[in-house]
Amino acid sequence: MRAYVLSRLGQTALVVFLSLTAVFAMVRLSGDPVLLFMPMDIQAKDVNEFRQRLGFNDPLPVQYGRFLAGAVRGDFGESLRYKQDALGLVLERLPATLLLAGASLLLTVGIALPLGVLSAVRRNSLLDHVATVMTVLGQATPGFWLGLMLIFVFSVKLRWLPTGGTGSLAHLAMPAVVLAAFFAARIARLTRSAVLDALGEDYVLTARAKGLGEGRVVGKHTLRNSAIPIVTLAGLEAGQLLGGAVITETIFAWPGLGRLTVQALLNRDFPVVLAAVFLVSVMYTLINLLVDLLYGWLDPRVRLR
Repeated sequence: MRAYVLSRLGQTALVVFLSLTAVFAMVRLSGDPVLLFMPMDIQAKDVNEFRQRLGFNDPLPVQYGRFLAGAVRGDFGESLRYKQDALGLVLERLPATLLLAGASLLLTVGIALPLGVLSAVRRNSLLDHVATVMTVLGQATPGFWLGLMLIFVFSVKLRWLPTGGTGSLAHLAMPAVVLAAFFAARIARLTRSAVLDALGEDYVLTARAKGLGEGRVVGKHTLRNSAIPIVTLAGLEAGQLLGGAVITETIFAWPGLGRLTVQALLNRDFPVVLAAVFLVSVMYTLINLLVDLLYGWLDPRVRLR
């Protein structure tokens, strides 16, 4: 186990390195950010001095080497727009992203698992048909439309919830629901399929033949043995949420990591973009490692190599 974890941590470092290298090349090809932060009447010599101070006049390999040397120390430079440490700025937005992602995942799991299991156990019943329609609508409904409708109903008409921002559970409710609607629909459909497959296995028939209650058969034998694909999808979606839900964060003015990254891209704020990519890459690969470790706990037959 220790060797496997160390191997995966080495792979994580490689993934982060390759991600940063690719993004460094792409942002350098996107254009010169200097003129975006200079007055319209700036003189050419002042522009050149500013570029020299930022190191943009150096050859690209020199810039890349300087960037890697700083990245190893956690130094991604100073934000061109906010004039503060880029990684520190990204870490300031991380708690808001973790809060939104955590709330969305709780809603997703709390809705999707029971709905998927009940749909499978009561296959072709009215409940199954209603759940199927709900999951299809959840995947087909655009997040921006759902967000705007929730604002119109609960903020404009009923005045129950604030239109955006952060600070309380009331601010969290609508963005968490918007994100959970799509992800819960996906996990519910996968849960139904996985549980249906497991219900036809011999060990389930044997458990029923022994006289075990339906709740124990489904909870102990069926759900756990169908959990691997569910955990895989949940891990991928957790990584997506931690990367930032840009549309939802924009609609509800949520000060998360995704919104900051998009603003940095539009402003060609290279240090912030690279710091955000570094943090998201680390979190995403660590979530994948956690999912792999869960495989061994859920199914002892899985061997980690």
